[in-house]
Amino acid sequence: MATRIYPTLVSGLTTLVVLGAWSITLQAQAPKGWYVAGSKPADYETGIDASGAYNGHPSAFLKAKKPVVEGFGTLMQDFSAGHYAGKRVRFSAFLKTEGALDWAGLWMRVDKGSEQVAFDNMQNRSIKGTTNWQRYEVVLDVPQDATGIFFGVLLGGSGEVWLNDAKFETVDKTVPTTGRAQRPEEPTNLDFTK
Repeated sequence: MATRIYPTLVSGLTTLVVLGAWSITLQAQAPKGWYVAGSKPADYETGIDASGAYNGHPSAFLKAKKPVVEGFGTLMQDFSAGHYAGKRVRFSAFLKTEGALDWAGLWMRVDKGSEQVAFDNMQNRSIKGTTNWQRYEVVLDVPQDATGIFFGVLLGGSGEVWLNDAKFETVDKTVPTTGRAQRPEEPTNLDFTK
């Protein structure tokens, strides 16, 4: 069986984690079209929670399997950037948490080949502890030459996060981006006046 390499998030940086045969088992438990990745994917479980419904729809969940996890898990998807090249995109969803020890949040990343070109994981506005349903969003620009888009919900450490009413859509340029490009377009503050 070929080994798949999934991009994962660690404190706002990209790292590659090689997932072997057990990723197939985890994927089978994930909602259709989604898979589990992260720095410690085997320490998390996922599925659909009909009892955790919101607005009449079942929710997906990501839950730590043990009381202490050193690392994070993510329930995610990835796809080609082709249809979204040159556009601004928004990934939004309603989230609630229970005992999110470190933090939870939505995230999205845009790649050009093996290079990350835009990223937001809500780390600067993270969700902690136990919270009720609330809508969150991440908005990024997709460069014309982008090759891949990745998004999902992440849970750092222990606890549980539920995801409901997820949407991925193009938005116009009046909607501000929430993330940052990995490199500025040009040099800034060369005379140190700011």
